[in-house]
Amino acid sequence: MFVNTFKNIDNVLYRDAGADSELDYTEQTSWVLFLRYLDNLENEKADTAALEGKSYNFLMEEPYCWSSWAVPKKEDGSIDFNNARTGEDLINFVDNELFPYLAKFKEETDNPRTIQYKIGEIFSEIKNKINSGYNLREILEAADALSFNSLEEKDELSTLYESKIANMGNAGRNGGQFYTTRPLIKAIIDTVKPSIGETIYDGAVGSAGFLCESYKYLKPKISNTQEMSILQDSTFYGKEKKNLAYIIGVMNMILHGIEAPNLLHTNTLNENIRDFQEKDRFDIILANPPFGGKERPEIQQNFDIKTSETAFLFLQHFIKILKQNGRAGIVIKNTFLSNTDNASVSLRKHLLETCNLEMVLDMPKGTFPGTGVKTVVLFFKKGTPTKSIWYYQLDPGRSLGKTNPLNSKDFQEFLSQQESKPETERSWNLSIDTVNTETCDLGVSNPNLPEEAPLRSPNELLEEMRSLDKENQSILKEIEKIL
Repeated sequence: MFVNTFKNIDNVLYRDAGADSELDYTEQTSWVLFLRYLDNLENEKADTAALEGKSYNFLMEEPYCWSSWAVPKKEDGSIDFNNARTGEDLINFVDNELFPYLAKFKEETDNPRTIQYKIGEIFSEIKNKINSGYNLREILEAADALSFNSLEEKDELSTLYESKIANMGNAGRNGGQFYTTRPLIKAIIDTVKPSIGETIYDGAVGSAGFLCESYKYLKPKISNTQEMSILQDSTFYGKEKKNLAYIIGVMNMILHGIEAPNLLHTNTLNENIRDFQEKDRFDIILANPPFGGKERPEIQQNFDIKTSETAFLFLQHFIKILKQNGRAGIVIKNTFLSNTDNASVSLRKHLLETCNLEMVLDMPKGTFPGTGVKTVVLFFKKGTPTKSIWYYQLDPGRSLGKTNPLNSKDFQEFLSQQESKPETERSWNLSIDTVNTETCDLGVSNPNLPEEAPLRSPNELLEEMRSLDKENQSILKEIEKIL
């Protein structure tokens, strides 16, 4: 049901002049889907309150409820087309009444950790780009047909929404900046092993993939309402600079079941890491910070190790904001391990001295299609210096790309070996005692690769060719005799 609905909505958007790309398709589908889901959520809460003999105060005033403006219904449940806005009338209502009304929610509460505030933020940032009210009418009716009544339906919705974000990520650089392949995210979470009660943070949250997957990882472990409250209210935290990424991240978390995401729309790197206090720190950090960016000198002043490389500033931020004994899984460019510039060397020394860099997962080319960037995942624990690092080279046995991405099976061996940390053709242990103290070069150099057979000399090859030629001639003579 969801698959066909999403396809139908994309088809309508494709023929609308206001939606030009996969980025637009995801953005426009998002706000419609969000309001439809919000309507369902409010009705669920009203039904629960009624069963408890209580009343429920709807967030939306009557004219702005889904059932009033989007799909008014007759008593028999069919759409009341006589009262359903369409064409220019519908676009005027959405642009000039609905969006301004929703944007004001942000002004009516000063608590950013409420769903009201998030609604206000979303509709302050996002704009309706659907030009045709007739196209929008089709989209609204398609969205209205969706059902979110069962857990299975909600899981299907969140999974398909993730696939739309993935398509947006594949659409180009702007989308790709905030999408990380889900099998990689799941493998990182399975390695770090968060537990209920621990705080989880992503300072480059993007589409909130790490936080959503962590929620899915932890939710089955809930045993009571108190733990559910902890999971909803005080577990997941994130920050995002880019407007669209932030909005997509908020909606992604809400559609996954986190009603009031603790996400902040801010530039993480504007924070001076020297000002962090214990109350600001987190138990777990999971992130794929943007790499290749160049930060201004005034931003660099917030960090002890000055560098314009965005990812290296984020790594300093993560180390500083991690609690003692806290754990992290961070994706970063593989050049971080061996760059010889002063900032890279200093940052490696800082990481090794303040944290136990337990593992380095070396990712294959094509992990991030279209970028040409090769990455590693750093797994570390803060508080004790590094003594030994286990390296694992992930080899899916095929070339990766947009149509042939990583899957969960590709990580099975890594996940099965990370506890024992064996020496294999793909993995090895590096003692810090053997690392050059001046350069702290941690570059990936697998000492366990099997030796390749030595190349044969030209004379040997010619002799084999002559031998094969004689054999062929003999076979041809035998065939001629038979004929």
